Amino acid sequence: MKNYTKEEVLEMCKNFSKNTLMQTLEIEYIDAGPNFLKAKMPVNERVHQPMGLLHGGASVALAESVGSAASIFFIDPEKFEVRGIEISANHLKSKRAGTVYATATLIHKGRTIHLWEIRITDENEELVSLCKLTNMVIPRR
Repeated sequence: MKNYTKEEVLEMCKNFSKNTLMQTLEIEYIDAGPNFLKAKMPVNERVHQPMGLLHGGASVALAESVGSAASIFFIDPEKFEVRGIEISANHLKSKRAGTVYATATLIHKGRTIHLWEIRITDENEELVSLCKLTNMVIPRR
């Protein structure tokens, strides 16, 4: 990531999450490195579907939030913006309570396209969902 320290990345993520879906879902960014960004989200009634399980849409929102945030650190935000253009998710394990962790790992960084793999795991590092996100980098208007 562009000359940012881990602490700077996490602080920026915290700041741009205020008054957004990320804040509503209680997503907290917890780790960052040269080619990854990690966040956590509590699993409770706020993110349940009617059967009392983690809603697949909440998992996808977590995945897209982490992958899109990660792309921001590879661009000049004064000149460019990031847009998620495709996301796919395979939900592999159900979850009723606890915490899930999403780690976005860079697969491809092109000039206009970034491709991320986002692994959502539980407290035991068991895979809950596996997602793939494609972001487009566009000029800022």
